[in-house]
Amino acid sequence: MMRVLYALLWIVAVPFVLARLAWRSRKQPGYLENLGERFGSYPPVKPGPYIWIHAVSVGETRAALPLVEALKERHPSHNILVTNMTPTGRATSRELFADRVERAWLPYDLGFAVRRFLAHYRPEMGIVLETEVWPRLFEEAARAGIPVMLANGRLSQRSADRYARAPALARWAFSNLAGVAAQSDDDARRFSSIGATAPAVTGNVKFDLAIPDEMTVRGERFRERFGAGRTVWVAGSTRDGEEALLLDAFQKAALAPDVLLVLVPRHPQRFDEVARLVQSRGLVLARRSEELALPAATRVLLGDSMGEMLAYYFAADVVIMGGSLLDFGGQNLIEACALGRPVIVGPHTYNFSEAADGAIAAGAALRVADADAALAAAASLDAARRRDMGRRAAAFVEAHRGAVRRLVDWIESTAASSRR
Repeated sequence: MMRVLYALLWIVAVPFVLARLAWRSRKQPGYLENLGERFGSYPPVKPGPYIWIHAVSVGETRAALPLVEALKERHPSHNILVTNMTPTGRATSRELFADRVERAWLPYDLGFAVRRFLAHYRPEMGIVLETEVWPRLFEEAARAGIPVMLANGRLSQRSADRYARAPALARWAFSNLAGVAAQSDDDARRFSSIGATAPAVTGNVKFDLAIPDEMTVRGERFRERFGAGRTVWVAGSTRDGEEALLLDAFQKAALAPDVLLVLVPRHPQRFDEVARLVQSRGLVLARRSEELALPAATRVLLGDSMGEMLAYYFAADVVIMGGSLLDFGGQNLIEACALGRPVIVGPHTYNFSEAADGAIAAGAALRVADADAALAAAASLDAARRRDMGRRAAAFVEAHRGAVRRLVDWIESTAASSRR
């Protein structure tokens, strides 16, 4: 009955899903790119076996980088297929991997579409990163003898409670996985509570981030453009509503004129909207895309580019983590810590609770109640305190490295066991 209801829901949903794609494509045309792939129609495959990795969007795709490198080293004769669901994720895949991987949309969770996807690529194994759960895909893969694993898994209590409201659906999904590798003991406990069998704990692969030289060079150029004598606060991966709060707080705080606020919205379709917010407050605005030197009067820089977050963080004196000031669950603060930057987070970090709590305990990050408190905290950090927090941030990341090796060992062992 669960399978029938799920299939009927998808059939009913398809027209609305397509309408939503068309609507979103007005600002991001990539949503309609290669539309047939979303229903299981793909270009010819390359010769050789495939390993498939699914990374829904930007964060998961960046997390896939060290995993892809490790798998290519251990399986040099295999093709790596990276699937995404969003244009920003696919663009990040192009930026990070170029032609070293193949890329495609993951099909919608319709029986015929996922069967076509699996039959076309016939991967030796599938690795789904973090939180993506597709019951029909997992079932069809199990029927085809393709082990699929949920890797680097994270599950907030809020998400676990949602799954608990549909226990039959959760049991169906997790019963067809070859295994679950969680980031932490708490994640493993929550996965167990919704039906995952004996989740392993391998750590968070985002701690194994390698900073590309290109990003540090670009960050140095940013810093030169911002002005050597300026204090730079980068609000990274901000979400809808947070920029307005930060701008209001920035105006109220009556800060020294050498403080530059850099706003980097998470979603590129919001760049122009955020520019209008800045201008409506009478603040002098510059845009990263303009490639011009910043006049001394500039108070806000809009980071209207993709794939440069590490460069923005490199150029920062303090990083304010977007997604945490309003109830979005936070964004990944490990990148800023890896670059040795002090981090300020808001009250909402449930999507990255383990990393946020660990960074705070290590003295690498501060938690604040709201945007006003975030800017007050940034202003309170003198150069010596910033250096101390930066050293602690880098040490915090270094202490948690090694997850990729553990995860790849677990993936190979789990895949081998499932084939016996």
